[in-house]
Amino acid sequence: MDAFDVWSSGIDPDFVVTTHGPVPSGEVTRVVRGLGRILRRHGVDGPVRARLHWPDPADGDAEDGTTLVQARVRALGKAFRVQVAGPGRFASTFALERLDLRLGCPPDELSRPWPDPARPSLSAVTELRPIVRRKDCRLKVATPAAAARVLDAMDYDAHLFIDAETGAEAVVCWTGPLGVRTLGRPRDGVPVLLEDEAVAGLCLGGLPYLFFIDSDVRRGRLLYRRFDGDLALVAAAGSEERGRDRDRARQPRVIAGCVRRALPAFMPDVPTDLVS
Repeated sequence: MDAFDVWSSGIDPDFVVTTHGPVPSGEVTRVVRGLGRILRRHGVDGPVRARLHWPDPADGDAEDGTTLVQARVRALGKAFRVQVAGPGRFASTFALERLDLRLGCPPDELSRPWPDPARPSLSAVTELRPIVRRKDCRLKVATPAAAARVLDAMDYDAHLFIDAETGAEAVVCWTGPLGVRTLGRPRDGVPVLLEDEAVAGLCLGGLPYLFFIDSDVRRGRLLYRRFDGDLALVAAAGSEERGRDRDRARQPRVIAGCVRRALPAFMPDVPTDLVS
C-alpha cells in the first residue's frame, strides 16, 4: 500500500476514504459500513470524507501504535467532524460512536462531554517542535456562543474566530472545570509574543494550544499541538498584509522632489517678539 491511498465507492462518489500507512483493507471496509449505518440512521445524505492514519514502522510511527481517525459529513446545512486517536481498531470504533452521538444531539446543544475520556489532553512538556502547517483562514464573525457550537460540531479543542462585539480575534476552547471558555477580551490577559516565543511557551510550558497576539502584526493567532507532536498555526487570512500596511502607515512621510535653493542676497527684517 502506498503512503496515501484514496478509496471511493462506485455507488456513491461523494463517499471517500483516504488512508495513510498500512491500513488493512478490512478496516477500511468496517469504517465505510459503520459510517453508512450512522448516516442512514440520522437521515444524512451528503458528502462524506474519512481519513485513517495507521502507524507505519517505516516512518517510525509504530512505537506508540497510535491510529488517527477523522470523519467529516454535512447534515442540516452544517459541517460536522470527529477526530479520535487511539490504539488500532479501537480508534475507528471510538470515532464512529462519537459521530453517532454528535448527529443525535440537538443542533444547539454541545455533545462533547467534559472532561472527555475519548480525547486525552495533548499537554506535555517537550523540546521545541516545528510549525509544520500554517492555516490562513477567513475567520467567521460570531458571538462566543455561536463559536462554541462550531467548536463542538467540528470536534476542535480550540477555535479561532472574530468576536462580534469587539471585532478582534478571539478563541473558544475546552479547558478547566467548566468546559468551554472564551479568550480574547482585554481582561483575559492574552500574551503579546513573537512567533518563536509562542512556540517556546507552548512546548516548554506543556500546553496543548496557545492563543496569543503576534507582536509583528498585532493580530490574534492560535498555535496548537498536533497529534504527531508537531505544531500548527491558525491566523486570519491577509493578516500579514494588513500588518505590513499598518507598519507602512506608521512610517514618516518622505517628501520627494525637494531641491536646495540659494538664499536671496537681501532678507527683510522679521519681528522676533512673540507678544505685542
